[in-house]
Parts: sequence; C-alpha cells; structure tokens
Amino acid sequence: MTIQTICVCGAGTMGSGIAQAAAQSGFHALLFDVNPAILQKAKTSIDKNLQSLVEKNKLPASGKENILNRIAFVSDINDCIADIIIEAIIENPDAKAGLFNQLAEVNHSDVIFATNTSSLSVAAIAAKVNHPERVAGMHFFNPATIMKLVEIVKAPQTNDAVVQTIYDLALQMGKTPVHCKDAPGFIVNHVARPYYLEALRLLEQGLCDVETIDAVLESAGFKMGPFRLMDLIGNDVNYAVSCSVYEAMGKPARLQPSFIQEEKVKTGALGRKSGKGYYDYT
Repeated sequence: MTIQTICVCGAGTMGSGIAQAAAQSGFHALLFDVNPAILQKAKTSIDKNLQSLVEKNKLPASGKENILNRIAFVSDINDCIADIIIEAIIENPDAKAGLFNQLAEVNHSDVIFATNTSSLSVAAIAAKVNHPERVAGMHFFNPATIMKLVEIVKAPQTNDAVVQTIYDLALQMGKTPVHCKDAPGFIVNHVARPYYLEALRLLEQGLCDVETIDAVLESAGFKMGPFRLMDLIGNDVNYAVSCSVYEAMGKPARLQPSFIQEEKVKTGALGRKSGKGYYDYT
C-alpha cells in the first residue's frame, strides 16, 4: 500500500510533532483535535519550530511555507480521511479503540490504524476495533521531529502487510524503525524503567539530590539525566507509563512507581510543557 496522506489524531506535543515530521518528509498531513484552542497552539508551535530551522539555515523560507501548506488542521472527524491514521490521544485503550471505530466509518476499507501508545497493549486496543488486523503500534519518541527511533509493534491480530507498510513509512520519514513484540513497555520503556525508578529511589531516601544524580549520569555518558529526561517527556506521561508497565508485569516491587512521580502529576508540575517539574523552566 502506498501512503500519501497521514492523519494524526490528537494535537498535543506528540501529535503535532508527528504531523510536522510527516509534512517535512513530503506527506500530506491532517492534524485533528476536537479542541480548536489546542489546534491553534499546535499550529503556532509548528510554525515556530520551522522558523527556527529557517533562522539556523537548515531550511529555506520557501521550504517552510511548503511544509505548512502540506498540513491541514481539522476539528471535524469527517475530515479525517487518509491512508493511515496515527492516534496520539489520551492513554486509554477504550478511547483509542473508539476513535479508530469512528474513523473506520468515514475511511476506505484499507486504512491503517496506528497507535502511538507508549506502553498500552496494542492487542488489547485491537481487540476492541472492528478491523483488528489493521491495527499496529507506531511509537514515536519526543520530540518526534528529531528523535529517529520508532518502535513498530505487531499485535497477534495485526496483518503482516500492515506492519511492513508502517515500517516502510517510518523509513520514508527518515526514521530508524525497529520491530518489536507487543510486550509491556515494548523495548525502550521496558528498559528505561530502572533508569528513572532507581534515580527516584535515591531521591526518596534522601541519598542524593536531583541535580547531582543528573550530573553524575550525564558525566557517565548518558545524554540526559533521568530527571531532565522526565521533564522533557512530561511527568504525567512518564508516570502513566510507569503505572502501566508495573501493572502489566504483575506489580513487582522493583517497578513500583514512585510517590514523587504521583505528586508531580497531582500538583501539575509536568516538566517543560507546564513550566515546572523537577526543574523550573519559567
């Protein structure tokens, strides 16, 4: 199947980043959200990101306009007609499946449904969709315009041709796709849990402060310390992934989410996107 038009549902940080990445790669992109204010914020953010590339001489002004012209911002679900639907909405399997079923009614019979979930079971989402064979995971990392890795997740129900099409699409977008099975946290978020949680344990026990932990790990070769990285990802997203993997793995003590994560979410200290997390960005 040839992909020409990509519809991204959810105009938050991830959704807008995926839409921008698609348009920069030459695809026609639809960015859908029911909230006009979020759509406008996404449009402003994309414009700002592209303007930054122009100012750094990484993109000509004409290139910026061409990219923007390839993105349509829509709030009517009936406008979401594309070759592939990539959802980046709330981490709730029922909401994701419900969206896919709605979109199946306005799209052609071969449309592909890709979920950008960080850790939810793709099989569980597919099981609630009328065409489970068309559902797969396409997990981008933040910021989607820069990060190369994309996890391509095959559920037991997923058609092999669908997986291959998504893999090829990621390559066309200049990404580095990897195949992985539908397991808790897939590859990256499964491996990364100890990186965050052990750092949080040190903080809980008062053995070290945030700045020192980050500095030590960065000096050891990590590009970003765990707390800076959690702030970049979003503490709400990171906590949700921690909870999801913890539940899916049978609640082992080593993977128990930290009360510090929960507190950050409850107080709205979500990281860069809220202006404050483990660090202050105001």
